[in-house]
Amino acid sequence: MNASVSLLRPGAGNPATHPQLTDALRARVGAKAAAAQALLREAVAEFGSQGELAFANSFGAEDMVLTDLILANALPIEVFSLDTGRLPAETYTLIGEVERRYATKLKIYFPDATAVETLVRSHGINAFYDSVELRKACCGVRKMEPLRRALAGKKAWITGLRAAQSITRAGLPLREFDSANGLQKLNPLSDWTEAEVWAYIRINEVPYNALHDQFYPSIGCAPCTRAIAVGEDVRAGRWWWENPESKECGLHVKEG
Repeated sequence: MNASVSLLRPGAGNPATHPQLTDALRARVGAKAAAAQALLREAVAEFGSQGELAFANSFGAEDMVLTDLILANALPIEVFSLDTGRLPAETYTLIGEVERRYATKLKIYFPDATAVETLVRSHGINAFYDSVELRKACCGVRKMEPLRRALAGKKAWITGLRAAQSITRAGLPLREFDSANGLQKLNPLSDWTEAEVWAYIRINEVPYNALHDQFYPSIGCAPCTRAIAVGEDVRAGRWWWENPESKECGLHVKEG
């Protein structure tokens, strides 16, 4: 077996990554997957004819569900990702597996090298630990600027956000206007539970990040992500030194 593939198979350590696949859970997942696919097809009909629709893939479990719904069904939706330059090795392994599994080449955006150099020279290599402002400055250079380039010319984008992920995402609608980026934003998995996400992955044998089996439910840049303890919020491992209310990088901040 290919070594990189073996890293992506379910492990025995984390029960959250392989819930009991009851008939009721299978039925819920089937219904929600059909609804998500219907929303994606509606978006294609509305925005997809001129390449004005894109999916932002960060390779978390939710995004892998959407990756499968889009690529396995050959939906004409651009799939892009942001490589911040500080992703975990396991994420790069998954990128390669996705490209092999779905016979595709993903569109990867990188931060501006000069901006990264200026940030690091001015504040240090790990300045994001020093204050929320510096952490957001790092996210601005490594995520926000590449995202603006990725969304240029688009009329709508798709995310894997779920309302249950954190208090900053409570009440997340399936569809909303993203005033920060000036385009429509679709969240097809908004009402999915973590168990439903993982049931879809198990049922459809979707590849996923090996860190999930090591108690990393939410995965971002390596220095800003840690494993969580039993009972902690699913995003407790992201920017764990900050208050929960500030735990967004800027990609999905609500305005107003």
